[in-house]
Amino acid sequence: MESSGTNSLAVLIAARNEADMIADTIGSLKASFPGAVLWVADDASDDGTAEAAMAAGAKVIRRGKAHGKGGNMTACAEAMLSDPELPDYVLLCDGDLAGSAGKLGPLVDAVKKDECDLAVAMFAKRVGGGFGFALGFSAWVIRKRSGAEPQAPISGQRAMSLDVLRAVLPFAPAYGMETGMTIDAVRAGYRLGEYEIDLAHKATGKSLKGFIHRFRQLLDFARVGWARRGGRGPGGVKP
Repeated sequence: MESSGTNSLAVLIAARNEADMIADTIGSLKASFPGAVLWVADDASDDGTAEAAMAAGAKVIRRGKAHGKGGNMTACAEAMLSDPELPDYVLLCDGDLAGSAGKLGPLVDAVKKDECDLAVAMFAKRVGGGFGFALGFSAWVIRKRSGAEPQAPISGQRAMSLDVLRAVLPFAPAYGMETGMTIDAVRAGYRLGEYEIDLAHKATGKSLKGFIHRFRQLLDFARVGWARRGGRGPGGVKP
């Protein structure tokens, strides 16, 4: 089921070196969410991602050097929030979804229908990946710090209202973004919902590059847990 309308929707797309896929991702989103404003958080790509995104009709927020996903998406969200015409709902997604990005309608619908406050996509099919250590550790950190037990703790495909977005900003640095967001949302009293969607994306396999990537994820998840010990909120600040 796809969303029947946008009802003032902004889509924030995380991207780094996705020039080969970003146009398809944007095109799919525009087809499924006509009228939505699309923003791309380009984390200092060097392959023409920003240019491809602008040519496809998205607004691009780009800084001179890489800041990691959490920092770059925070800058993008803050730019969107400074826009005179604010949306009612926000959809976050990754730039490598290509044509499957248009299937994210159920997340927006779930929030609109008040089924939950933070809707997260679970991939219907697992593509590539390692042995699940990073996924399991993120889930453990979330459970330890908030009591929630998510099945898709590091999924970047998320829908929420503007109020929820403001409550979880700034995002945790780098790969800790989604882990920190879930903890902060649940601690603030918001309801988490997870929805299985048939999505496709690039996946890191069981290669040296893939294991280095997941090791960096583990470090970022540990930092999120440490920053939020003792009832601390976004960025490690006590609420």
